[in-house]
Amino acid sequence: MATEAGKRSGRKTALLGSIMLVCALTLSACASKDDDDLALDDTPAEVLFNEGLALRNAGRLSDAGKKFTEVDKVYPYSEYARKSLINLAYINFSLGRYAETINAADRFITLYPGSEDAAYALYLKGQSYQRQIPDITRDQKITEQAAQTFSELIQRYPDSEYTPDAKAKLLMAEDQLAGKEMQVGRYYLERRNYIAAINRFKTVVINYQTTRHVEEALFRLTEGYYALGVVNEAQTAAAILGHNYPDSQWYKDAFSLLQKGGYEPSENKSSWISRAFQGVNVF
Repeated sequence: MATEAGKRSGRKTALLGSIMLVCALTLSACASKDDDDLALDDTPAEVLFNEGLALRNAGRLSDAGKKFTEVDKVYPYSEYARKSLINLAYINFSLGRYAETINAADRFITLYPGSEDAAYALYLKGQSYQRQIPDITRDQKITEQAAQTFSELIQRYPDSEYTPDAKAKLLMAEDQLAGKEMQVGRYYLERRNYIAAINRFKTVVINYQTTRHVEEALFRLTEGYYALGVVNEAQTAAAILGHNYPDSQWYKDAFSLLQKGGYEPSENKSSWISRAFQGVNVF
């Protein structure tokens, strides 16, 4: 009996020893983790930032992003936080993380609107939207956001090195938006919903005169107004089309359409179409 009791006592002692060892190891690990965190917090912003730059230059973008994120968190509103944030926008864009790029760019523009890098932040934001532009058959909300961002860049920073490319990308976005309006307008026109169709073509003529779609839009206005019996507006649309695109097939078609009814292109100066083109050269 004494021997059995001794065995049970020995097992209890061993179990207690194991539990104490586990607790000691756990406390040691926690203490080590706390020490690591304190060490990280004590790392100077300049050191963390330079480590991020070195990683970025070595092509280790994800690792560089972690360093810049740490600077942004541990040293907010510092000079190195500002530099880290614009680098984060660049890294996210390079990695195709467009939502993260837009978020970083928006934060940068909000916090540092007077920075020389603010134009670059807008440029990255606009490109992030542009890279996500869907085909013409889908909703064009992102295209609108791209156009708005590039327009903001052009207006706020006209002398920026990024402005010339922003202007080119704005034209591309506007051409996409005009194309969508034309697609919907043709849909209504085919179904003889002429008012709805005219409103779509009107949007192209007023808002997107520098796009390649304005030529067809003027013909479709001729077609829509003529179908409604609003001949003077049809004549005006055709006249404006002929003035700006005299060799266009669209103008030839508009002229033939009017000629069948005994009419010809004639501009009504008081028409909204004429006023929309006053002082504008669409070439």
